[in-house]
Amino acid sequence: MRKMTRREATWVIAAGSAGLMLSPNVRAADSAMLQRPIPSSGEKLPVIGLGTWQSFDVGTSAADRQPLEEVLRAFVRLGGRVIDSSPMYGRAEGVVGDLAQKLRLHDSLFFATKVWTTGKDAGVQSMDRSFDLMKTKRMDLMQVHNLVDVQTHLATLREWKEQGRVRYIGITHYTASSHGEVARVLEREKVDFVQINYSVREREAEERVLPVAQERGVAVIVNRPFGGGNLFRRVRDKALPDFAAEIGCASWAQLFLKWIVAHPAVTCAIPATSKVRHLEDNMGGGVGTLPDAKMRQRISEAVAAA
Repeated sequence: MRKMTRREATWVIAAGSAGLMLSPNVRAADSAMLQRPIPSSGEKLPVIGLGTWQSFDVGTSAADRQPLEEVLRAFVRLGGRVIDSSPMYGRAEGVVGDLAQKLRLHDSLFFATKVWTTGKDAGVQSMDRSFDLMKTKRMDLMQVHNLVDVQTHLATLREWKEQGRVRYIGITHYTASSHGEVARVLEREKVDFVQINYSVREREAEERVLPVAQERGVAVIVNRPFGGGNLFRRVRDKALPDFAAEIGCASWAQLFLKWIVAHPAVTCAIPATSKVRHLEDNMGGGVGTLPDAKMRQRISEAVAAA
């Protein structure tokens, strides 16, 4: 049996105690964050993570950073672990690294970022910079962003994985029009993760990407879980359906997230936010009862009718 690392042990302790420090937005019953295994290793991850696009692209002032400190602290307190960034996200990687170091949270977080450039040397330089910015010597997950020069970077990442510089490797995209190519890469390449857009109103991933990921044993991270904010605009003046209480949802955000993570192929959804109240609400989407197929259909119909 593989010996648990110090970092993994720290997270297990933190996750086990999270129920003692609950947000008012998270139900006291069934308070433990749900987890899903990474197929390639069996390591479990909480089903709700944290994205950083736009939300963590801030300056160095206390006014900019203090709200994000509170978000990151609450994220770990409530059982979160996966935090995802990219060089494409402006200053986000550096902000994540600075705050994790300041709050001493490196051992509690699962760091995921990306390489977004062309050419082997440029890719190596970009990834080295990400290590420096996020203040880590070993990255939990490095992904080829939007399939840019995917063959070149996957070759490098396989070497780095063998060397222990990265723990897992993956690919990403955020548009449904690229799902065909994403599926083809999954079919021919051995990767640990795929990150794609998927929500109650963006269901194209169900056609090929999610089935291939399940077949190939690839963990799925979901970006754009709220459709880039479009879902909230759609239901802005609509009351939460009464049936939401049947699965412990107190908000539309929780209903949207539970709809996603109920899919058996999904490992983790990563809503981004810079506000603690939104973070706490989102984390409620990862506790308690998940919708079955019939309930997911009811949710889809309610959103379509909004």
